[in-house]
Amino acid sequence: MKTALIFGSSGLIGKNILDLILDNNKYEKIKLFVRINPELNDSRIEIIKSDFINFDEIKNKIVGDDCFFCIGTIRSSTPNEEEYTRIEYDIPVTIAKIAKSNSVNNFTYVSSIGANIKASSLYLKNKGLVEQDLKEMNFTKLSIIRPSILLGKRKYFRLGETIGQYGMLTLSPLMYGRIKKYRPIKAIDVAKSIIKITKNNYNKVIFESDELELISKS
Repeated sequence: MKTALIFGSSGLIGKNILDLILDNNKYEKIKLFVRINPELNDSRIEIIKSDFINFDEIKNKIVGDDCFFCIGTIRSSTPNEEEYTRIEYDIPVTIAKIAKSNSVNNFTYVSSIGANIKASSLYLKNKGLVEQDLKEMNFTKLSIIRPSILLGKRKYFRLGETIGQYGMLTLSPLMYGRIKKYRPIKAIDVAKSIIKITKNNYNKVIFESDELELISKS
């Protein structure tokens, strides 16, 4: 039996990953790294609280088989550029380095469609930089997940994202070929694809949004 480590279990994708994991018996233990204690009642769950600033307090807990990293933020919630970069770049890279040093073999990182170190958008640039660093760590198995606009009920309302969802849904039937990957995707489908990617060998590292949708339905 295995141990799963989940960072960002209260977010849209992370919560769906947790729900799917709880529904099967693949994992003997599920470690949730959180800032606020969730109301969960399952003997397999271990809650590890952290401010994600002092990593020495949790580094000996980042031990297991499959690590799912889903932490992220948006500029409207984190307007300070330094704090924004800490969350979007520093935290995932630091967690990955600790996981690697603790012999965690499988690391899954939820990035974004359009991630690129040369992007003008700080969001996409940070995602691209994290991807670049992860590739250099030589995990036994690394999966970089690049979803498009996510569909699903979030804990907190995001006006801009909601408007974007409706706009992209309207255009979605017109998206074919190379732009097909920009179609909105359900968060549950992203989570399903991540679980399948973790279980199977796809002989690749980066998974674009349209590929995730296909995998989720396979």
